[in-house]
Amino acid sequence: MLEDIRFERHFRTPYSEGYYIMQGNSLQNNNRLGTVDIHFTTTAVHGTLILERELEETELTKLIEQIDEDLVLSADMPRDDFLVSVYVGRDVGFFSDEYFAEENNEATDFEDNELR
Repeated sequence: MLEDIRFERHFRTPYSEGYYIMQGNSLQNNNRLGTVDIHFTTTAVHGTLILERELEETELTKLIEQIDEDLVLSADMPRDDFLVSVYVGRDVGFFSDEYFAEENNEATDFEDNELR
């Protein structure tokens, strides 16, 4: 079932990386399966895997193995273990300082109009 999986990096620091997990080659559809954040410590690698749909256990273990092979082992960081926390959820939005600044400006504009 999990064919054509690819990883698109969306951030990198000296000791961590984050990837979108994409399935298939279609650019027209939202084909994101989830995200994975990987954090390298001196003895272990910690992963947080967030899936946007449930997978069968065999598919999940294959995905974790592919993450290990393609992303963790290729990073050339020593490790004793790869520890993965897995969650299933949905994306509810993206928030940033710019979003909150716009929200604050809209609230201020509303209050100014009320006072007049």
